[in-house]
Amino acid sequence: MNQRIAALFLPFMQIQTGHHHVADAIIHDLKKCEQKISCEKVDILSYSYGGIEKAVSSTYLTWIKLFPNVYNWLYQHAAYNRTIHSSRHVLYELLFTYFFKRLIQEKKPRIIFCTHALPSMIASRLKEKKQLDAIIINVYTDYFINRIWGLHGIDYHFVPTAMVKDYLVDQGIQADRIFITGIPVHSAFFRQGKERQMTRTITLLVTGGSLGVGAIARLLDKICEDCLRFHILCGKNKKLYEEIKRRSNPNVIPHSYITCRDEMNDLYEQVDAVVTKPGGVTISESLQKKKPIFVFNPLPGQEEINADQLQQQGLIIRSTLNDLEHQIISFFSNSNQREMYQQKMKAYHKNLVEESIYEIVDKLIAAHTN
Repeated sequence: MNQRIAALFLPFMQIQTGHHHVADAIIHDLKKCEQKISCEKVDILSYSYGGIEKAVSSTYLTWIKLFPNVYNWLYQHAAYNRTIHSSRHVLYELLFTYFFKRLIQEKKPRIIFCTHALPSMIASRLKEKKQLDAIIINVYTDYFINRIWGLHGIDYHFVPTAMVKDYLVDQGIQADRIFITGIPVHSAFFRQGKERQMTRTITLLVTGGSLGVGAIARLLDKICEDCLRFHILCGKNKKLYEEIKRRSNPNVIPHSYITCRDEMNDLYEQVDAVVTKPGGVTISESLQKKKPIFVFNPLPGQEEINADQLQQQGLIIRSTLNDLEHQIISFFSNSNQREMYQQKMKAYHKNLVEESIYEIVDKLIAAHTN
């Protein structure tokens, strides 16, 4: 009987961001591997410093909310400035290297998936110093690579787009170690229904839970046309859900937190386009479903850079609350604009690897075993 292979997934902080969603999607996919893989997910911050993680997470979220411009400036200069991709972040190394080594000694993983830059950086340093034997894979959860990610000590890279692959090649990474997987999403979103036919009513999915009541209320107040129908994802925002219910608008349908991916996939199948912030996972799901994406009000830092990168590739339509209605109606009224957008979408999908992630991982493990 084949011995189980230990796979360790390393996000950062307990907040259920893209780092966790991507790890969960890959863990689900690896169940199909020929190799028997035992998966475990560990937040390195909680593992290292216990209860302090909650304080760090709370401070991080409050900082972004109260001082968005300061956060954006610091992120741009400390993490994104691409004049040089630094491989040394001494403070992080001092804070986490001891605990990282202890975690590896405890879990003894054969393969490590880094879905956040910080554990990637630590893993890369240890691999370069020959203090780590595991296969290390970076799985990028944004549409760019910040300077904290480890690169040269990493064995393989799962990247979102051809543009990110080109960046890594420019940094000296071998092309055959880079796989354009897109930002990984749950396999439920690969199930395609019938192609939607254009009707007079344009149906939109709005990922609204994190935006709060005020932003969604302002959005809906600005929409006048009866030809627009909205499904609003309220997430865990009960106040938003109740407010939309109270309005009793037949063209605005709220949805509370959806845990079932199949149900979420069915909802994607019912809409003509998605209105969202440029978070990596939501965008990746929408790209997988080949839905036009309207993006507005990105958060400072990662989301702002994601929006810039995606706009360069023609994969999103940037908007504001004031002109969203006009842009949606204009897009669906203009066959040339829709055709140009679909060409960009086809180019994105053409660049993706044909194999599933579990098939890639099977091959990589087999290659290293041999």
